[in-house]
Amino acid sequence: MQIAEVCRKYNITADTIRYYEKIGLLPKIPRTKNGIRDFDEESCKWIEFIKCMRNAGMEIETLLEYVNLFKKGKSTVQERRNLLEEQREKLIEKQNNINATIKRLDYKLELYDDIISGKREDFTETI
Repeated sequence: MQIAEVCRKYNITADTIRYYEKIGLLPKIPRTKNGIRDFDEESCKWIEFIKCMRNAGMEIETLLEYVNLFKKGKSTVQERRNLLEEQREKLIEKQNNINATIKRLDYKLELYDDIISGKREDFTETI
């Protein structure tokens, strides 16, 4: 699969893929005889993983650490697991913050609906 197809499939820019490859985040992408990137299944799995982790907020430096540990093999499984566990904890905290914000917005929306419908004539403006 060539880079344009990968970009469409994973909704990622070619520049981003090239950057990830340049900094060592992606393993070396196989190339055709003409030097054109020829993404195989393994390369695509890496792109999918990296995109997922970036969407979750994982920093490039942490991903690089993960990839470097991965390259060292099975002896680094615990360290890799620890990195992913830290990311999971950050996501849970973020999710809790989002849930609290949604709850506050729901309250405000319900309050405004009550005011608009005339159910809350005693309303005093507050944040």
